[in-house]
Amino acid sequence: MRSLLASLLCLLSAAAAHTAPPNIVFIMADDLGYTDVGAFGSEYYETPNIDKLASQGMKLTSYHHCQNCQPTRAALLSGQYAPRTGTYTVGDIGRFEWQTRTLRPVENVAALSLDKITFAQSLKKSGYATGMFGKWHLGNGPDYHPGQRGFDEAIESNGKHFDFQTSPKTEYPKGQYLADFLTDKAVDFIQRHKDHPFFLYVPHFGVHSPIHAKEELIEKFKAKPGVGGHNNPVYAAMIASVDESVGRVMAELEKQGLAENTVLIFTSDNGGVGGYVREGIKKKGDTTDNTPLRSGKGSLYEGGTRVPFIVRWPGVIPPGAQNGTPAIHVDMYPTFLDLAGAPAPENYTLDGESLVPLFKDAQAGLKRDAIYQHFPGYLGADPGTWRTTPVGLIQKGPWKLMEFFEDGRLELYNLDQDIGETKNLASEMPEKAQQMRTQMVAWRKEVGAKMPTPNTPTDAPKAKGKGKGKGKGKKKKAE
Repeated sequence: MRSLLASLLCLLSAAAAHTAPPNIVFIMADDLGYTDVGAFGSEYYETPNIDKLASQGMKLTSYHHCQNCQPTRAALLSGQYAPRTGTYTVGDIGRFEWQTRTLRPVENVAALSLDKITFAQSLKKSGYATGMFGKWHLGNGPDYHPGQRGFDEAIESNGKHFDFQTSPKTEYPKGQYLADFLTDKAVDFIQRHKDHPFFLYVPHFGVHSPIHAKEELIEKFKAKPGVGGHNNPVYAAMIASVDESVGRVMAELEKQGLAENTVLIFTSDNGGVGGYVREGIKKKGDTTDNTPLRSGKGSLYEGGTRVPFIVRWPGVIPPGAQNGTPAIHVDMYPTFLDLAGAPAPENYTLDGESLVPLFKDAQAGLKRDAIYQHFPGYLGADPGTWRTTPVGLIQKGPWKLMEFFEDGRLELYNLDQDIGETKNLASEMPEKAQQMRTQMVAWRKEVGAKMPTPNTPTDAPKAKGKGKGKGKGKKKKAE
């Protein structure tokens, strides 16, 4: 009888665990390229923990963010496309010498407006403990701090990997590496919130420049032969530290008995810093290579926006699953709500669609038929060259159309057949190109997308930057 009662209690306990809303852990690297982890193709960088996560869960192979940091974070936290937040790039439009071009960029909103309801606010309202440790990049000042935007606990830091500053100020051992510090805080958060649902957001500053890493990890890669454009031992060591972080979080979830009821997601905020030399827009300066994707961070070709995405959800996602449905940053907010069983905020627009159906079925698709990007500005490369000029894009299944606003040029690619975007099909398939452009124009009208305007001498303030990228010794705003 006692044995039968014990078995029944065990079954009831297991059933309760599976009906309780899962914990959610969202880890995001900074500037990590699509192929910068083993699970997505690298044969030089070593990411055993991230690769293990992929083997235990699902890879989304056509997941996208914005072309650089700040707009990605604004879209993620708000659940809205850039035209609704006004955040298209980093800082203001004076960072690059657009005055030589034909268009004046749309002014950029560098902080997430206080009227935006973040996913953290919605999850907190639904009973989740919320924590954020890492790079915020959505506004300075007390009102904009993540601790005031829905996170119960928040420590922000970016800009340096050693001797870093935090907000609020936090003590740490001298010489500690930022990725390790953030992971310490993440592990501590898990330990203290193990008995009720939690949402943990770990937006690493690694592997963003400056390219600094722990000496013992650098030594590990110095003697290792490079493979293709993956050959920088310091950058490899930075990736290894992010991988160590993922491994420590995975281990802590196991230790606390939480792994089975935790959805763990790993991704990057934009494409890797590379592909520029191959594109002919820089003579040197590639940190990595996004091959087979075209270009890199700052571009709206796939190398700038397609990022690795891995999700593990034990008991729901079969190990080693893969889904190629096009997905994008605004999908994460409704995904988190769906996972938590939380309602969407009232009278508030969410532009994305929950990815939970994809998680549950590797063959599934989504209800919507397209994803979009809108970039009404300029991002420089070397003097006189550009990572991107003003452009918009629509992707429907494998079809991607880009419209360049300076001259109205259209570029059409079939990404299933040409992932490197080498063959522009717009002239061969003009009806397809125009149909997709018409749909994109309708979307721009729906979301109130502002367009760049003709540039006149009276419009053009003096540029604050030279558009030379991250030159040695030059202080540069983090992207």
